[in-house]
Amino acid sequence: MTDHRSSLRRRDLLRGGLALGALGVASACSSRGAATPGTGTGPAPATPVAVKKRILILGGTGFLGPKTVAAALARGHEVTIFNRGKREKLLPLEFPVEHLYGNRDPELPADDERGPDGALLHPDSSPRGLEQLVGRTWDVVIDNSGYFPRMVGASANLLAKQATQYIFISSVSAYAENPATGGDEDTKLATLTDPTVETMGDAFQNYGGLKVLCEEATRAAFPTGATIVRPGYIVGPGDPTDRFTYWPVRVARGGEVLAPGEPSDPLQWIDVRDLAEWLVTLAENGTTGTFNAVGPTTPGRWGDVLDACVAAAPVPARLEWVPATWLEANGQGGEDGFPIWIPPTGEFAGFHRWKNQRAVDAGLKFRPMSETVTGILDWYPGEIERRVRVTAELTEAAKAKGAPPPAGDPSALRAGPTAAREAELLALWHKR
Repeated sequence: MTDHRSSLRRRDLLRGGLALGALGVASACSSRGAATPGTGTGPAPATPVAVKKRILILGGTGFLGPKTVAAALARGHEVTIFNRGKREKLLPLEFPVEHLYGNRDPELPADDERGPDGALLHPDSSPRGLEQLVGRTWDVVIDNSGYFPRMVGASANLLAKQATQYIFISSVSAYAENPATGGDEDTKLATLTDPTVETMGDAFQNYGGLKVLCEEATRAAFPTGATIVRPGYIVGPGDPTDRFTYWPVRVARGGEVLAPGEPSDPLQWIDVRDLAEWLVTLAENGTTGTFNAVGPTTPGRWGDVLDACVAAAPVPARLEWVPATWLEANGQGGEDGFPIWIPPTGEFAGFHRWKNQRAVDAGLKFRPMSETVTGILDWYPGEIERRVRVTAELTEAAKAKGAPPPAGDPSALRAGPTAAREAELLALWHKR
């Protein structure tokens, strides 16, 4: 485990978007206009559908994946997941589904050690794997683990004759700019000088351009069956990054809470459960196209989000609003200051103003912020217990191998200022 306060800068979180939830941070969890939030009705209780879909999920065991599996099963669909089988050793999947094991990188076997067999989705020692994937058919593929176009292209091309729809989870980081008045799906996209690069870069500067190339690979393989979903911040129970989680957990401790910026600052997010339900809806309807998966229906207000955290706190909490300019002058401002929120100025003026009408028209619905907050508060204590337990297990395993133990405190929030830093800032603010 790493200390993500020091290893991940705010710019990384902004540009990395979903990747941090499914790449580095997720693997490290084994070690770390006055719109009311959630405007619109919450999802109705899931009921089985008349037409069962056969759904293949590439990934399926991280943050978004398990929620998608749960939504699909609740609505009567048949689910198969394909992955390396590593995550479940630390975070077991709660649902019995068909599980095929292998690596989507055609150059690597399942255990990530380069081997002589260059077969796509190379199986491990289990009898299940490549031989069951090739020659089978699914109605829909949901790819929530694609970050490099070579691998996405390999998967999509293999499955082009075995499925009719390919839903690829991209990111709003795919855009080259954040229009101040709010961009739509036709906003200019990011590009890469070297389209063959397979690293995110030291500040995740390659992430957006790589997602664009993954989108292109998807459309090339499924010219009439590609669905591109571009989420912003995915939040809610199960989030391994603690980016949004910082706020309800911090406010739940009570007392004076440093609230950065202004209550009217815009904020967008998508509850992972709403996104998962909508992915299943896209699969059921065969909906194709490109969509910004951000909510609520109109950009929410930062103050309303924090008010929802205060309302859910088990002890009294009071927000102390501190201007962005003062935070900047005192070393805790700009894009590196606090998770999720960012001052709506300069290049980030439109970061939380993306237009989502296409997604809303395609059935995307949003639950109230209060449900997101309470869901996190219900989930987080058990998650901390799990992180502590897994870190202890990894420490023992490292000791037996003579390797260094996981670093950092598994019970600490992985995002946001420490309690000591917040107290220091509040003391300086009151003495100004």
